Amino acid sequence: MITQQLLTQHQSQYYAWLLTRRAAGDSVESLASVLVDSQVDLNPHQVEAALFACSNPLSRGVILADEVGLGKTIEAGLVISQRWAERRRRILIIVPANLRKQWHQELHDKFSLQGLILEAKNYNTIQKQDRHNPFLTASGPVICSYQFAKSKADHIKNIDWDLVVLDEAHRLRNVYKTSNVIAKTLKEALDGVHSKVLLTATPLQNSLLELYGLVSIIDDRVFGDIESFKSQFTAHPREQAFAALRTRLAPVCKRTLRRQVQQYVPYTARMAIVEEFTPSSEERELSSLVADYLRRPNLKALPKGQRQLISLVLWKLLASSTHAIAGALETMVKRLQGELDGTSEDPDLAAVLNEDYESLDETVDEWNGQDPNAPSRTLIERDVVAQEIAELRHFRTLATNIRDNAKGKALLTALDRAFSELERLGAAKKAIIFTESKRTQEYLLSLLADTSYGDGILLFNGTNSDAKAQALYKDWLKRYEGTDRITGSKTADTRAALVEHFKERGTVMIATEAGAEGINLQFCSLVINYDLPWNPQRIEQRIGRCHRYGQKFDVVVVNFVDRSNEADARVYELLSQKFQLFEGVFGASDEVMGAIGSGVDFERRIADIYQNCRDPAAIKTSFDQLQLDLSNEISEAMVKTRQILVENFDEQVQDKLRIRAEDSLSARCKYERMLMDLTRTELANYATFDEDGFVLQRTPESVRGAINPGRYELPRRSGGAYLYRIGHPLAVWVTHQAKTRELASTRLVFDYAAYGTQISTLKAYRGKTGWLTLKLLSVEALGNQEQHLVVAASTSDGQALAEDDPEKLLRLPARSKSAEFFTAMDATLVEDVEARKTALLREINKRNLGYFEQEVRKLDAWADDLKLGLEQEIKVIDADIKEVRRSAATSPTLEEKLTYQKRQRDLEAKRTKLRRELFARQDDIEAQRNDLITQLEAQLQQQVVEQTLFTIEWELV
Repeated sequence: MITQQLLTQHQSQYYAWLLTRRAAGDSVESLASVLVDSQVDLNPHQVEAALFACSNPLSRGVILADEVGLGKTIEAGLVISQRWAERRRRILIIVPANLRKQWHQELHDKFSLQGLILEAKNYNTIQKQDRHNPFLTASGPVICSYQFAKSKADHIKNIDWDLVVLDEAHRLRNVYKTSNVIAKTLKEALDGVHSKVLLTATPLQNSLLELYGLVSIIDDRVFGDIESFKSQFTAHPREQAFAALRTRLAPVCKRTLRRQVQQYVPYTARMAIVEEFTPSSEERELSSLVADYLRRPNLKALPKGQRQLISLVLWKLLASSTHAIAGALETMVKRLQGELDGTSEDPDLAAVLNEDYESLDETVDEWNGQDPNAPSRTLIERDVVAQEIAELRHFRTLATNIRDNAKGKALLTALDRAFSELERLGAAKKAIIFTESKRTQEYLLSLLADTSYGDGILLFNGTNSDAKAQALYKDWLKRYEGTDRITGSKTADTRAALVEHFKERGTVMIATEAGAEGINLQFCSLVINYDLPWNPQRIEQRIGRCHRYGQKFDVVVVNFVDRSNEADARVYELLSQKFQLFEGVFGASDEVMGAIGSGVDFERRIADIYQNCRDPAAIKTSFDQLQLDLSNEISEAMVKTRQILVENFDEQVQDKLRIRAEDSLSARCKYERMLMDLTRTELANYATFDEDGFVLQRTPESVRGAINPGRYELPRRSGGAYLYRIGHPLAVWVTHQAKTRELASTRLVFDYAAYGTQISTLKAYRGKTGWLTLKLLSVEALGNQEQHLVVAASTSDGQALAEDDPEKLLRLPARSKSAEFFTAMDATLVEDVEARKTALLREINKRNLGYFEQEVRKLDAWADDLKLGLEQEIKVIDADIKEVRRSAATSPTLEEKLTYQKRQRDLEAKRTKLRRELFARQDDIEAQRNDLITQLEAQLQQQVVEQTLFTIEWELV
């Protein structure tokens, strides 16, 4: 327990307003509550990105384009948390389906925000129960996939969103093409949203038009139409065009590179171990029979509309283990037999298979659940179905008779090799083994149970319902009873219990991919891909569980390759050499990950090769073509273009990041200290305090039942307590108490010596008295409100305290006593207050004028683009007329000459009409521009509300 002089009531009110006011969007102070509340050590480039996204109140959004691995999710999380703190809480996050859980977990773990994942099942349930738009029922940010957002575009369009975040936004870069239906649908649905954040490591992959597309998702008024964009930025000399384009992009696109932040983010490397194996003759026979079966054109066991999707799953289960494919075959037999007997209700095969292959739900979402080339089902022929059932039963018998898998034996060898490598590196003896099948997971558990690893094994999947997981969950609940570690969600808390057990006592975690989404395992540095996904983004996500910020050792990645299988060998070669997933410092490069766009499309192409190629020659030809297609999509010229357009000079960036790091750390420390000083004062009769936090012994009456007694600590401390944040209900009560308290006229006696640190500018005032006033200025302009505290003080002999001396005075230890000469403020203080207000309002106006001018420049460029587009139409007709004239002059016959003359006359008439229209359309564009500027000018007018919080006498001793 510590004793420390408490704040006076006036100081408490000052601190409470400092902690909760809405500061200017371009200042670190605006992120004060987020800096204090976040459960992660923020890097300066992340703070810089968040401020970039929040600074201009007129901006309709930004593209955050940091390289892979720099924490764009954290950057967006900062923006989301800031909007949440501002009570702008209609927030939508659209992500690839396989990243939904990760986003949900990151928001909860790092920003204490409870998001809601909306998908078809819970969406329909909510709609039936509430009869409202389910997007409006959430008490936290809404998370959904691209496919789901497209399917519910009408519902999304009807909501006035405060913020929309789009992850992996390069999926939208071809929005200008009619073929990109998802991008076009979402662009239209989000057109009215005034704040969007697009996240992508590859804003430019193959064409400058991709930049046009991405920027148009944010704001249609950055560029004119696509033809004017082409004529300006793809037809002119590059240097001149790039300079103009870079200027246009600067306000909406920010990119930081890994090499620029290595001072703050230390990277370890990845090391690959390949374990080769040869399947037994029985395994090869089974694989061959099932493969031939899957390649048949007509299969009764696979439902209409899902042939391609279910085939993909079966190919993956076949490669996983005989146990996995045996279970799938059993499901197919039951389904077909029921259909034959007339007893089946034709259950959704995908839903049944999803119980084992947990990633299927997400794949269905990405594929929209349909096979576009699926043939329609014909009337079932009983003998054909019976024959297919007999075959499937034979396959199942073969599979169940194989108890030992060659790959399983190879796993035992690989574990020994990999753990020896960890010992050499000095890393902890821990491994996460990924499989795509829960049945394979059970097989691996039994395989390893009798080895030296047996006691340290635990399973991790989508349900975590096994006995060991439930026992660990119950122990975890007891251990953290009375702390914020317990969320109340059994699913989330079980996951947390398993991860903690793995960290502290486990050796091997066998995880399904879907189960392990969103967990952070930087304490583990061995990743074993027992089954290798065909989607490179999924592999990167797997390895990224361990190879991430906070990892202290090189990460060893183990893969298994069946060299007797030409397709398996080529898949590994492609993922290893072309995508560079398994070795190096940074993992997959932006170039290759951007080239594939959606990993599901790439996965589909691999599945097509397995489905359609029977012999090694055909497999080789198909993979060679796939590799060639991929190489063609990665343009070296475009990589250089991206560097010119959206990257900044290293020294410039590093200097800015150094300053931002100092500002952020200073602000966080200051606000944490103020929060604890204020809390110590307001809860003096309710809690006992120590260096790390406090124990709330009884709850204030007005919040009894809503807040629990117990131990409270600031974020990033021990973790064994309730998380005390500016946004916590207890802190909200503390600040509200201080801000709304009626304060009496008083004299504050400040003790200079008790502060313990020299403040040279205040020394001259020791022994003096005077007045001090605190005013709250609420300033609204450009549709944005910010609050400023104006502190002014003067001495009783008429001398104003300069600069920030009045604020320094308020931070000294003080005691209250009765006022001695309290009268109205003297003239010196009144003049100083007015001077400070004038200077502050002038500064705000200057800054807002800068934003206004930035918008005007954007509108001017947009108007010029549209006019240019109109003029281009006339230029094209001029060229056509010249060509017709030349043709007419060289025509050998009168008939041909007359035809060309008529064509010329028609073109000239069209040109005349266009010229007349040009002036009218230019006037219309100019009118639109002027209307927009008039609207902006109205927003620029400051609306100022002034409130005197208190005026006191002061004395400095």
